[in-house]
Amino acid sequence: MSENINENEQIVSAMPDRAEEIVGIIRSSISPGAVKSKLEDYHANDIADALELLNAQERKKLYRICPADMLAEIFEYSEEETAGAYLDEMDISKAAEVVSELETDTAANVLHEIDKQKRGLIIELLGPEIRDEIRLIGSFDEDEIGSRMTTNYISVKKTVGVKEAMNELVRQAEDNDNISTIFVVEDDGDFYGAIDLKDLITARSKTPLDELIITSFPYVYAHESIDDCIEKLKDYSESMIPVLDNKNKLLGVITAQSIIEVVDDEMGEDYARLAGLTAEEDLKEPLKESMKKRLPWLLALLALGMLVSGVVGVFEKVIAQLTLIMAFQSLILDMAGNVGTQSLAVTIRVLMDENLTFKQKMHLVGKEMRVGACNGLLLGIISFVFVGLYIMLFKHKTAVFSFAVSGCIGVSLLLAMVISSSVGTLIPLFFKKIKIDPAVASGPLITTINDLVAVVTYYGMSWILLLNVLHLG
Repeated sequence: MSENINENEQIVSAMPDRAEEIVGIIRSSISPGAVKSKLEDYHANDIADALELLNAQERKKLYRICPADMLAEIFEYSEEETAGAYLDEMDISKAAEVVSELETDTAANVLHEIDKQKRGLIIELLGPEIRDEIRLIGSFDEDEIGSRMTTNYISVKKTVGVKEAMNELVRQAEDNDNISTIFVVEDDGDFYGAIDLKDLITARSKTPLDELIITSFPYVYAHESIDDCIEKLKDYSESMIPVLDNKNKLLGVITAQSIIEVVDDEMGEDYARLAGLTAEEDLKEPLKESMKKRLPWLLALLALGMLVSGVVGVFEKVIAQLTLIMAFQSLILDMAGNVGTQSLAVTIRVLMDENLTFKQKMHLVGKEMRVGACNGLLLGIISFVFVGLYIMLFKHKTAVFSFAVSGCIGVSLLLAMVISSSVGTLIPLFFKKIKIDPAVASGPLITTINDLVAVVTYYGMSWILLLNVLHLG
């Protein structure tokens, strides 16, 4: 086994560092033609990685050597902010050439990252069609799906035949390389359906085009929010999904690559929100901005934390008479927190379905409480046995005292887990009802509320069972 691991490590270490190789080629003294020829053997993603290792002068050398279409392909694999910085280093005419070769959604986003004055100059140098397409995509808010679409697609009229559709495909393919799916529109531009490229190629010339058209093909509206579209986009394995305006006219498509980026971005945002942030942070974000995102929630949680501490103070007499129970407080708090977080994760996932009925939501609450009760019962029994033995054997207490305390812990654990399950489900449902993003509002809040639930349950049960019923104080 260890020999296989060593062999794998040797293989990995023997693999060439492509970015370093590319940097070496660019820094070499060979002719521009030779540099271009060698770079054509590398994937655009590797060249994009190499660009980050170069200084500004070396990158400018690359801009002069590589044609616009090659640079555009490289920029497609760069972060939009980074690509914007590269574009800013070029002269205006070369930058305009590169932008004209980019996917329209990428072009719109990259242009947004550069100086407004230079952006205007670049746009003026673009052809009228490309300029209109970029302005169209730029007209959508960044949280609308239209901001992620591209106009790189093939469309044909519903009324043409198979032969005419093939001719139209060949004609449009000169400018648009997304040809795996051909979209069909009516004479007035309304979206009608889609044809798979393979079906069109294999169809006989006399076959009616209508027989090839899939009219149930999925689509989205440009002004729909990305959050609302995300599940629809993920549910289909199509390489492209058409984007329509409010009058059902075909505006563009969102590609599989864009779908992956959208899902990745949304997951990153949801992760940040579950941490109580309003947006993702990056390494370059100013300290003040990071503080502004975090401080409001931290202040709210500080107030709740003080409430938890105040509740512990209420049970000061219980703690004074039974100091041993303090040692097991974290057990109850941690388990209640874990259960609440699990219920929250399940609820947030379920709430992505906008068509949930009230009955289904209540079923979810009931199910989570049943899961919490069953898990709590099992863990409560385990705690009763092992904590009781621990207190009796290592703390040298009587069996009655030991198992009375462990029994109180077991019952508290059961109750805390049931309540935390319901809290982890009901709070996001409540926030969804009042139109607040449950991912933003729920995560840290549920953690703190579950601490409060656990403290009240544990010390309340200790006060009732151990002091007032069994008189162990």
